[in-house]
Amino acid sequence: MTDPLVSTAWLAERLERPDLRILDGSWWMPAEGRSGHAEYLEAHIPGAVFFDIDAIADRTVDLPHMLPTPEEFTAAAGRLGLSRDATIVTYDTFGIRAAARVWWTLRVMGFTRVFVLDGGLRTWRAEGRRLEAGETIPSPTTLSPSFDASLVRTLNEVRALVTSHAEQIVDARGGPRFRGEVPEPRASLRSGHMPGARNVAFDGLLDADGRMKPAATLAAIFQGAGIDLDQPIVTTCGSGVTASVVALALARLGRDRAAVYDGSWTEWGGLADTPVATGA
Repeated sequence: MTDPLVSTAWLAERLERPDLRILDGSWWMPAEGRSGHAEYLEAHIPGAVFFDIDAIADRTVDLPHMLPTPEEFTAAAGRLGLSRDATIVTYDTFGIRAAARVWWTLRVMGFTRVFVLDGGLRTWRAEGRRLEAGETIPSPTTLSPSFDASLVRTLNEVRALVTSHAEQIVDARGGPRFRGEVPEPRASLRSGHMPGARNVAFDGLLDADGRMKPAATLAAIFQGAGIDLDQPIVTTCGSGVTASVVALALARLGRDRAAVYDGSWTEWGGLADTPVATGA
């Protein structure tokens, strides 16, 4: 399988397979006033366990859902019953948003058979497929830590990229935020973007039903934004969530080595000494 997305029909046919693990990674911005975990408890795909991106995170920094250490992640993955030889499918209630962040995180942490459910719970529900409520309690597993640093970019690495242009920076935020025309949803952040970044809003990569657009359409979107798909790419957004959607779209095009700037604009825009550009 080369496509990082799977269909609801594909998943429904495999629900009973013992080597399948399903993760509900639903997450909402604080201003959206919804709880991913509460909605998971009300209804989720049978057998799914909840992956909380805010809990499985580095709690020592004042930035949202930053990657934990490999050791911390491995312990959490073991509690969720994950193993490296399992096929893992992630989804969320939005369609495709936080599920992409879970997909990227797992790949960083050494999991290779990870896929995102195209359309997420929205499509699953619309098709009238089976749901269950309550908490799924998995059998714990034991894993060894792993970390693929090539899929992650840090603040200092992105600082260098702004000067060197060695990798293209693609910002997944909406156009008004990218251009600095509106305030950031998180207080005290400057508005604008990293100098030289290109803008590909994540929701433009999705159809109205929450599923990802076909590969040919995705390629045209990236090329229309001035992005060379044959050159290295780093994705960024507000806090590393929708940047992962852009990385997922690139993986659908066979460019599965795009890195994500973990701190994204919450880190960059919150500092006084990082360069900020406005306008297109």
